[in-house]
Amino acid sequence: MRSKLWDVCAIWSEMDSEKEFHTMEFVDFIRIPKVDDVVLHRHGYQPVSGTLCLTGHHMILSSRQTNSEELWLQHNNVDSLEKKFVGSTGQLTVKCKDFRIIRLDIHGMDECIKVAETIESLSSLEPVTLTYPFFYRSTFDELEDGWHAFLPENEFARLASDDWRISYVNKNFQVCPSYPPAVIVPKSIDDDTLVQSAAFRYGGRFPILSYMHTAQKTVILRSSQPLTGTNTKRCKDDERLLNAALSVGKRGYIIDTRSMNGAMAARTKGGGFETEVNYPQWRRVNKPLDKPSILQESLCKLLEACMDTGCSADKWISRLTNCGWLHHVKETLTTACLVAQCVDRENSAVLVHGSEGLDASLQVTSLAQVILDADCRTVRGFEALIEREWIQAGHPFLSRCSKSVFSQNKNKYAGPVYLLFLDCVWQIFQQFPCSFEFSEKFLIMLFENAYASRFGTFLCNNENERKMARVSEKTVSLWTYVNRPQILQTFFNPLYQPNQQVIWPSVAPQSLALWSSLYMRWTMSDTATSIPTQVITDIKQSDKELRLKVNELRRQLGDLQKEALEKGLISD
Repeated sequence: MRSKLWDVCAIWSEMDSEKEFHTMEFVDFIRIPKVDDVVLHRHGYQPVSGTLCLTGHHMILSSRQTNSEELWLQHNNVDSLEKKFVGSTGQLTVKCKDFRIIRLDIHGMDECIKVAETIESLSSLEPVTLTYPFFYRSTFDELEDGWHAFLPENEFARLASDDWRISYVNKNFQVCPSYPPAVIVPKSIDDDTLVQSAAFRYGGRFPILSYMHTAQKTVILRSSQPLTGTNTKRCKDDERLLNAALSVGKRGYIIDTRSMNGAMAARTKGGGFETEVNYPQWRRVNKPLDKPSILQESLCKLLEACMDTGCSADKWISRLTNCGWLHHVKETLTTACLVAQCVDRENSAVLVHGSEGLDASLQVTSLAQVILDADCRTVRGFEALIEREWIQAGHPFLSRCSKSVFSQNKNKYAGPVYLLFLDCVWQIFQQFPCSFEFSEKFLIMLFENAYASRFGTFLCNNENERKMARVSEKTVSLWTYVNRPQILQTFFNPLYQPNQQVIWPSVAPQSLALWSSLYMRWTMSDTATSIPTQVITDIKQSDKELRLKVNELRRQLGDLQKEALEKGLISD
């Protein structure tokens, strides 16, 4: 049987021939298209020798011996390359954004250098329209268009509230470049007021609805910092907008994800915070969460510890503690619990913001919804949450996920903000394993696709950029792929039992754990997790069959008793 390697080369050749401009671009970058006798080294696997093929978006290695061992790796997944030469053999270590590390042994110094130069060039392609999602063509049946699966209008219909409305004030992205065209705002506030509030908020991110509590009808809002400056400027339209979110006679909380000193320092740069004299119905609480650059440093130290398999247990635990990653998890979860408590137990509205409202604010509002709303703990509900609170809300995925932990080119904009959110969800999942419809495999898939994907869902920094790049027209949505029955079933949690209650996670140190199946999955066997999952699935299937058998026996017993009564063999 012919190797998939040659099939994919033929496919890429046909696709590239249709796009001459792009073909010329890729040909310029590919210094060497194919190298024979390359040896692939991966942790936990025997070395594999085969042919390495470099296409416009992938490196593919196919074993000529068995024709079954293959490596398919997107260039966009490459975070760094390290070259080393042993005699005439070049050793190319490829470190990926999904934390995997592989080594390619290439005979010939010149060949190794050309392979490295090709991968380095193709792993940092610009503009975004040259990336793989714009060339990927699905071969599966598209049962649903993922680009229309979670439209704001459909999400708004679930609120069933007469006090809120959809505004299209940002339909041309002129009021706020990072907001979507449709946002949900108080019905009593007109668009002119929204424009004035946007001018008073950093980046135009005026307060909009993030979540409404089903029972109490209390709400969570999010925005960016107000531009009060050192003169404590005010905006009555902004004050009116915020007060419109409050129920009669109620007070609200402003959760500021900066320290008090950080908020005060922002005033000297034109930013600031809501003063009590201008917002008397709101109480401000500072819950400082670290910036993306700090998270990046912490994650780098975490991965260094996870990959040092030779150190003692005591030293490893010390390194895990000192990296600070679980501290970030704890603080983020604590803040989310505070927001959920204000909404659920104190029946108060909450506004969440930091400086720009693009990172920590989204972590907090998203996690609060996972805690409060059982729908957000289902597969489709969680997809909707990701769509409205991260993608449509303007989290800059392109900037934050451009580099990962291995990159030697430091990027001040990169940071694992979204990964920290997924880690926090995993922590809640660990404490309430029966309350989530999806498994951790689903969370890992969402992490992988944010950094390197064949789908366009996580491309660009906001809806405005995605529209200009025509992402929804030119690429396939991740939700189109995932929401097919045969794919969905691979992400289901076999322990799931619907739980409509609010779930309150513990943030005590002993309750938080390292997500080893993500951070250490390339250095440890997956047997420890795959076997229990299969056992649980088998037990549940057996239980289902036994219950059906019991019901059938009961039905047969009832028929026999009825027949015996009719014949007078037994008395009633």
